[in-house]
Amino acid sequence: MENAWILLLLLLLLLLHSNAAKGAIGVGVGVGGRGGLGVGIGIGIGNGGTGGAASTPGPSGSRVANLNNAFTALQAWKSAITDDPLKILDTWVGPNVCSYKGVFCADSQDDAGIATSAATESSVVAGIDLNHANLQGTLVKELSLLSDITLFHLNSNRFSGTVPDTFRDLTSLQELDLSNNQLSGPFPTVTLSMPSLVYLDLRFNNFSGNLPGELFNKKLDAIFLNDNNFGGEIPDNLGNSPASVINLANNKLSGSIPFSFGFMSPRLKEILFLNNQLTGCIPLGVGIFTEMQVFDVSFNSLMGHLPDTMSCLQEIEVLNLAHNKLSGELSDVVCSLRSLLNLTVAYNFFSGLSQECSRLFNVGFDFSDNCIPGRDMQRPQPECSVIPGGNLNCLRIPTPKPLVCAALAGTLSKLTNSRSSSP
Repeated sequence: MENAWILLLLLLLLLLHSNAAKGAIGVGVGVGGRGGLGVGIGIGIGNGGTGGAASTPGPSGSRVANLNNAFTALQAWKSAITDDPLKILDTWVGPNVCSYKGVFCADSQDDAGIATSAATESSVVAGIDLNHANLQGTLVKELSLLSDITLFHLNSNRFSGTVPDTFRDLTSLQELDLSNNQLSGPFPTVTLSMPSLVYLDLRFNNFSGNLPGELFNKKLDAIFLNDNNFGGEIPDNLGNSPASVINLANNKLSGSIPFSFGFMSPRLKEILFLNNQLTGCIPLGVGIFTEMQVFDVSFNSLMGHLPDTMSCLQEIEVLNLAHNKLSGELSDVVCSLRSLLNLTVAYNFFSGLSQECSRLFNVGFDFSDNCIPGRDMQRPQPECSVIPGGNLNCLRIPTPKPLVCAALAGTLSKLTNSRSSSP
């Protein structure tokens, strides 16, 4: 026992001189049930290497290794950044990564997760926030060494290239914001391997190709993919997504809105399809299960009549159907929605208004460039003589008037469940 304490004293003396060797030594001590003493050593070399261990490192050694890994990752990333007009990286000097601007540490023993700039033996790098830093460069594979990071925000920079496959090792990451950069390549499927991710923001980049179906099976709360070059059809399992916000606007998506969209999670608050190349009908069932507040399908080529189930969108505030080829009468299905603040149906082929819609016509909602008789600012008559999609067969099941949304939701839910359980 006395020899063990002498050994421990020698190890602590080594720890005091570890800076001279440009390394870090962690010592863990465990006392067994019979009075035995165990000493573990973990060594991290300043250039990012790791030394061996006489036995399993204690918690202190593990945390020191994490900070060493963070130092390796951030210095590798710093070397891949070619322009830093705000001189943010001037603070990225020395081993105390918690003092770097844009890098946030937290005490791993603190349940509150309070951020700190002073490194302690229990500190870990918990977040990076470099929004609006205007940095130019690439993302490096070494960033996967930030194993404790929970948020990674790079909004409004000039990063290019692709998202490294090693990002799948960021198992604690909850928020990934790479928006407003110059990233390219196909959808970064590595993001689907992050088990803790709930917020994904890839908007305003140059990503292209098809959207993977796995995206809508993942438990994400927010999906922002707008203003890229994604193409192809929207996966059929769109309705599986539990997200509260989905933005697919300003891409090159084609085909129909999947039928499953009519059965989205009740958590869905906003969904935007605007400015794509979508065709076909607005699916039956829209509004039954959701409490949507924003629904925007403008600037597409959707056709047919509006489904009666849209009358179930009682929480909708913004409804934008403009610049499509929709037809039929604008009825109380949309004009009686109690929460409606902004209704735009301009540049379609609607041919009539209900009494409630006529009232809205006079309060600033946009009904222009349709085929509504007796109203100003409508299409010329020759354009209204042939209605686009006249032969289109939209699935429209007759519903009682007034539509009892809760009852219909129960009926459709039972129908859906019976189909999924049948062999």
